[in-house]
Amino acid sequence: MSKATALIFGHNKYAHEIIANVKDKYAHVKVFSLHEEDLQESEIELELFDLSDEWVEMKQGVDMENSIAFCVLEDIAENIFLTISLRANFKDLTIIALASNSESANKLKMAGASKVIPLVETTSDIITNMLEKPIANKVLHSILYEESDLKIAQIKIGEGSHFKDEELSSIDWTRYNGIIVLSVMRKDKKSEFIYSSKAKRHIIEEGDILVVVGYETDIAEFENKIGSKRYVNWSHWSW
Repeated sequence: MSKATALIFGHNKYAHEIIANVKDKYAHVKVFSLHEEDLQESEIELELFDLSDEWVEMKQGVDMENSIAFCVLEDIAENIFLTISLRANFKDLTIIALASNSESANKLKMAGASKVIPLVETTSDIITNMLEKPIANKVLHSILYEESDLKIAQIKIGEGSHFKDEELSSIDWTRYNGIIVLSVMRKDKKSEFIYSSKAKRHIIEEGDILVVVGYETDIAEFENKIGSKRYVNWSHWSW
C-alpha cells in the first residue's frame, strides 16, 4: 500500500528537491521548519516544529502508520535527535534520513532510520539514471567513491550568467578547458543528458542547473567564466 502523507523535516535545498519529486506521489505533503522566520519568508506552506515536541498534534492530524518521514536537517546532531524522537514515538513509521558522511550515516541507522541516503548518492543517481552504460557507471563510481581529484558539481544558472537565454548547442564548450558538462536539470526538475537531441535545443533559463565533472580549480574557473555559482557545494561534505 502506498503511503498517503510525506512528512519533510527541514527547509533547505534538499527539502525542496524532495518536495519536487514526491508531490505527485503522495496525497499530502507536509513540510516542517525549526525556525519561525521561515514561516514568513518561504513561498511554500510550512509548519513549525520543535525538537522537544511530543508529537501530540502530529498523532491527531496524521495517519502516521501510513506516512513516510524525510529527515533533512543540515545540523547532523539535530537530524539524529529528530530520528530518535520519531522512532521512539512511531515504531512503524518509514524514516528516510540524509547523511553527510559515513559516520553520520551509521549514527542515523542506530537512531532508527529505515534508510540513510548519503548526499553524494543524490548526484550519482541523477547521472546514472541518464547514463546506463557500465563504463560510465564505473567512471562515476570512481569519481564519487574512490580516491580521485575529479569532482562533480551542480552549477545553477543565475540572473547574470552568460549562458542565460543561450541554446545549449550554440555554446562553444571548447572555451571551458577541463570541464565536462554531463546534463542540464531544468527548472521543472526534468533532466536531459546534454548530448541528447532534445537537450541541444534547450534554451538555458535562470534556475537551470548544469551537472559538470572536472578538477576543483577548473570548476571554480568555469563558475567565474559563466557568472554562476554552485547549487550544492559537494566539497562541503566529506565521505
